[in-house]
Amino acid sequence: MTRSSIPQSFAIWLTGLPASGKSSITAALKPKLEALGLQVEVLESDEMRKVLTPIPTYSHEERDLFYRTLAFVGSRLAARGVTVIFDATANRRAYRDFARRLIPRFVEVAVECPLETCVERDRKGTYRKGRAGESATVPGLQEAYEPPLDPAIRIDTTRIAPEQAADMILVLLRERQFLPR
Repeated sequence: MTRSSIPQSFAIWLTGLPASGKSSITAALKPKLEALGLQVEVLESDEMRKVLTPIPTYSHEERDLFYRTLAFVGSRLAARGVTVIFDATANRRAYRDFARRLIPRFVEVAVECPLETCVERDRKGTYRKGRAGESATVPGLQEAYEPPLDPAIRIDTTRIAPEQAADMILVLLRERQFLPR
């Protein structure tokens, strides 16, 4: 395959508080993109942490390294024609901005949900551990979450179901000419 024959891929970063609905939207979006003939890879933070930081501390230094590595891996996949979906909180804008610098065709999606709703939805126990003092670095509790300043799209998951959110993202991708109309 020559460089010119590699399809122009892109990356989508779904960012939001833990349990805001990122993974549910990703689960709805990935098969829709694949149905369009795209090769899609999901870089989900919990799965990637199992490899990159198997005993995570969530320190600032570890998070910096983790998200830089995640962005780098995504950029290499995108450079090879793979469409990348980042399913990761990335609580600091700098993490997502780094990916944006590495990946020319980049879309940031703000997955918005009030903290208390995220706490209610939390199946992993992230917020419970944070409130019980078992974790001191939960975004939205002890750590700041920096929402996107100018995302490509904002999705309020208290009003929009994952399937509808995925369709909204497809419309955006068509408008940006990342997908055929």
